[in-house]
Amino acid sequence: MILHIIIHSSVSKNMKTTFPGLAYKTIEDDDLKFPLIYGEGKKARVMATIGVTRGLGDHDLKVHDSNIYIKPFLSSAPEVRVYDLSKYEHGADDVLILATDGLWDVLSNEEVAEAITQFLPNCDPDDPHRYTLAAQDLVMRARGVLKDRGWRISNDRLGSGDDISVYVIPLIHGNKLS
Repeated sequence: MILHIIIHSSVSKNMKTTFPGLAYKTIEDDDLKFPLIYGEGKKARVMATIGVTRGLGDHDLKVHDSNIYIKPFLSSAPEVRVYDLSKYEHGADDVLILATDGLWDVLSNEEVAEAITQFLPNCDPDDPHRYTLAAQDLVMRARGVLKDRGWRISNDRLGSGDDISVYVIPLIHGNKLS
């Protein structure tokens, strides 16, 4: 495997400068002494050195005892999707979930969708707090319950030890845009 990357030019004298501030380097198999992502959940580390979200600004950070820079393996480019609200008719149970990694690290998209699909129909559609209650339910699912071995969620999986912020945003108001 050969991987071509563009990285900050101050990181190595072995790199070809492409334009001021950036350089080009070819990383080969020998450069990768262990997996890119090591560990799992909150203990996952890029090249066994730094938490993925913690390294976005660490341009000069190197893997411990090596000359391999971490920055090329991290991306600060978000995934962006556009959803045109005016193209669809939405019901009271159609929502957008906006949440921090405290939720997404422990619950899959499918688990969150299932939880919302089970929760919202049991609420009064006219209750102004139903979406807040749904968000609180997701937070509690992600945190889990405290047991002998720490916070646990379904199937005895590790619950989130991170901060958890969840917004359940109703899409029904998009009907007024058409």
